[in-house]
Amino acid sequence: MHILITGAAGMIGRKLTARLVIDRALGDQPIEKLTLIDIVAPARPAGFSDHVKTRAADLAAPGVAAKAISERPEVIFHLAGVVSAEAETDFDKGYRVNLDGTRALLEAIRAAGYGYQPKVVFTSSIAVFGAPFPDAIPDDFHLTPLTSYGTQKAICELLLADYTRRGILEGVGIRLPSIVVRPGKPNKAASGFFSGIIREPLAGEAALLPVADSVRHWHASPRSAVGFLLHAAGLTRAQLGDRINLTMPGVCCTVGEQIAALRRIAGDKVAGRIKRAPDELVERIVAGWPRRFDARRGLALGFQVEATFDDIIRVHIDDELGGRIAS
Repeated sequence: MHILITGAAGMIGRKLTARLVIDRALGDQPIEKLTLIDIVAPARPAGFSDHVKTRAADLAAPGVAAKAISERPEVIFHLAGVVSAEAETDFDKGYRVNLDGTRALLEAIRAAGYGYQPKVVFTSSIAVFGAPFPDAIPDDFHLTPLTSYGTQKAICELLLADYTRRGILEGVGIRLPSIVVRPGKPNKAASGFFSGIIREPLAGEAALLPVADSVRHWHASPRSAVGFLLHAAGLTRAQLGDRINLTMPGVCCTVGEQIAALRRIAGDKVAGRIKRAPDELVERIVAGWPRRFDARRGLALGFQVEATFDDIIRVHIDDELGGRIAS
């Protein structure tokens, strides 16, 4: 099997690559080749053999998508994209990367004449939904995004569904919760503080909290995100039916409950490193986001997630900190 990962240099892309290298198979099919592309060249994974291609490429640029799929990868994980706050502040860039890049990829698949339908797993977002919301948002709630990022993801969901309906590819769109705790440096996502208020204090650093403790959101760990992607790749069209875009399960909690979980696990000193710093732009963006979901369809299809936010913190400590907390 040949697998293509777009956005492979990003956090989830790196973790997905590492998992595939360890497993050396997807489902019951051995992985024979990996193609990894991103706007910056992804790191070459160690220990997988020479059958890995890494490229720095912009999918929205002419000819790039066609070259990316020229060797007919059977499974494509499409993770490439501009994050929420950047898509909101740079309108042109958001549409070029998130929409034009996706359309170019789908069109390249159509033009390639595969002779069969390659699997395309697309990372969408809960930002496709916009207020006013019911208490728990079902998969079939109407898409009325209130940000440019959410709008771009919603359009891509529709494109993926139409290309699937036409028999060009076999798509599945997974609406990711906010992925926390993200390792490394903060990115430009408006949701970045959800990770920052856990990551920085655990590392012995101060963290800024731009919103009120009462803000409620939907979360999953990076470990769960990789699990979502791998599970999605194994779902059949018969299992999915005609509605191929679905919301992933998550942990619903407030910022205050996040902080309480941090205090339970790491103590008052660590939790005390969080400093209030209200940010009007972030508050405005977050105010339009959904908070709780009815993810029964995803659960019924076998997707799995942590039970509590305490579990999400423990995943970060185990996976990124070697089981240790900075004093």
